[in-house]
Amino acid sequence: MRRLLTLSRMIDALSDWVGRALQWVALLMIALGVVNVIGRYLGAELGMQLSSNTLLEGQIQAFAVIFLLGSGYLLRHDGHIRVDILQSGFSARTRAWVDLLGTLLALVPFCTVMLLYGIDYVALAWERLEASPNPGGLPLYPIKTVLVVGFALLLVQGVSQAIKATATLIDRHPQ
Repeated sequence: MRRLLTLSRMIDALSDWVGRALQWVALLMIALGVVNVIGRYLGAELGMQLSSNTLLEGQIQAFAVIFLLGSGYLLRHDGHIRVDILQSGFSARTRAWVDLLGTLLALVPFCTVMLLYGIDYVALAWERLEASPNPGGLPLYPIKTVLVVGFALLLVQGVSQAIKATATLIDRHPQ
């Protein structure tokens, strides 16, 4: 169990690193939004088009990166939606059972299905070098790749959560 807990700490460290990196993506997303809004209104005043689909799609893709890659970080810090009214009354052992069963019966199968179907979806996008149909739009194959990476990170963090729940159940409290 000691090795599994070490693995869990390594996974948690990865999720934390990704979460910190996503702060910069959030800053980029906000900057793109500000530039787009200023360009739209200033352009209207000047009678010019200063906004673009590239800026708008960049902002949307930055949000997608945060959402997809941040899911593992959110799981690690118990930020996912749950019925806290019920769970707050549970003992640590009961919470561990709920977390373990939820991970094994819902999270792992869902992520596995998304990865199995997502790999072909991403491969096809790369094969076609899929791009946005909008004028000045961005390529889509990189953001579709993030879909698979995000579910992989979520699955790996789910494994970490399952290890910690198991450790709680066998009285080896995770550090």
